[in-house]
Amino acid sequence: MRRLLLLAPLLILTAGCGVVQSSESEAADAAREVATKAGERLYSQRPRTAEEVGRSASGIDGVEVLRLTGTSTHEGDGIDVVVRTSGSAYKGWIDAQEVTVQRCFEVWVSPKSEWREVPGDVDCPDVPPMVFAPPPEPPQLPYEELSAKLPRVPEGGRVEEAEVRRTLAALDLHPAIRTEVKSDSGQVGVLMAVRGNGYDPQDCLLARVRPGATKVWVPSRIQRMPGEGGCSVGNALNPVAPPH
Repeated sequence: MRRLLLLAPLLILTAGCGVVQSSESEAADAAREVATKAGERLYSQRPRTAEEVGRSASGIDGVEVLRLTGTSTHEGDGIDVVVRTSGSAYKGWIDAQEVTVQRCFEVWVSPKSEWREVPGDVDCPDVPPMVFAPPPEPPQLPYEELSAKLPRVPEGGRVEEAEVRRTLAALDLHPAIRTEVKSDSGQVGVLMAVRGNGYDPQDCLLARVRPGATKVWVPSRIQRMPGEGGCSVGNALNPVAPPH
């Protein structure tokens, strides 16, 4: 009987250690999941610099960027981002205690990386989190100026694409503003746009010049979302009604 009583504390202690190890493992798995989701957010086929990737990663909740390797997603092996995340789990049943751990992982950002690729474990560098300057403000699209200077062609007249192009060239646009001009069925469509971040609505202007009507407008927010096609010269020539 005494032997059983002596063994009881040992069994409890052993079981307690097992719980602690399991809790730490669960917390580490939670930290890895944060890094995996960060990789999902960074996954894209769009070329980006290391600074752009780092800035995006540092803006994700629960993620600290400690190191960047590489210059561009589309150069060499792409960009390796070492991130630090944390995860939590509970130990014990009666008096539950929260266990929180910090772990570091390497997230690979490249056109060759895979969706939901599991990040690898790495030792945490003994450095403070990297700080990134906010991205430069995108240039304002010249709505008023474009509306005022595009040619007005009377009914029965002919729209000249070359004249529309000369008008755009005279606006002295910011280099970040992309323009596209296209003629179709006696009318000319114009697109002005700045590159978006792949998540938020893109900034763009559309214009259409045809006999008797010159119009400049901004597509609806839903049309300017990535993949919706609202910011296209085709939408300028043949506007699609916004969804209700």
